[in-house]
Amino acid sequence: MLQIGKINELVVTHRVDFGLYLDGGEEGEILLPLRYTTRDMKPGDKISVFIYRDSEDRLIATTEEPYAKVGEFAFLRVKATNDIGAFLDWGLPKDLLVPYREQKVRMQPGRSYTVYVYLDDETQRIVASAKLNKFLDNKIPDIKPGDEVKARIYQETELGYKVIVNDLFSGLIYHNQVFCDVNIGELHYATVNTVRPDGKIDLILGKSTRNRITDLADDILDYLDECNGYIPLSDSSSPEKIKETFQCSKKDFKKAIGLLFKAKQIIIEQDGIRAV
Repeated sequence: MLQIGKINELVVTHRVDFGLYLDGGEEGEILLPLRYTTRDMKPGDKISVFIYRDSEDRLIATTEEPYAKVGEFAFLRVKATNDIGAFLDWGLPKDLLVPYREQKVRMQPGRSYTVYVYLDDETQRIVASAKLNKFLDNKIPDIKPGDEVKARIYQETELGYKVIVNDLFSGLIYHNQVFCDVNIGELHYATVNTVRPDGKIDLILGKSTRNRITDLADDILDYLDECNGYIPLSDSSSPEKIKETFQCSKKDFKKAIGLLFKAKQIIIEQDGIRAV
């Protein structure tokens, strides 16, 4: 079944001067314009294409992939506005509409906003919404503490950063769990810390403890190599200095140098660590 707003595998039926026609099943033949074709494409070939509606409301295929597909969140820039709504740059020739009814605040050209891309049931057109809450937490979280997830940052609060977890759930990363520069709209790896009774998820920025410590240990060895085998940081250094150098917590730093010490790759001195 054809999925509008997503990648489809469609078969070429025939070639015309202005492109290729693809078998869209119940939707009939769908044009892949000439600029997206190659000479070696021929009838019977199966091609991966993204399906959307053009400015004349016809289904059209493209081999280009937008910045976000139906069912996904993205941080997109407003190109223009009119009396219908705001139009976002999502990587395709036809801009993505956010109707005024789907805006939390009036969107301004040149600014970027986190939106959810969906298929309007009534018009079967791809549109976006900045009212994120109605697209989140619609199912029970199937994750547990320690799981690695993808977290898209969409708002800063007094407590920390609100995030979208795996394009499904609401989450929060507290300020004291952030050890690097983050920006609204960015997608990061994070680790589930707790899942609260209301389904909200508290996260730690970065990978799971095991992967985080292993990666940090590698970073420490690389930094030692750059510094001729010695750095003036140890388990007695201040959390601020450790965070400034390695963008990590002091707890993780101590675990990482402990791992390297057990592997006999470093010597821990009073005021620093030295490579063996």
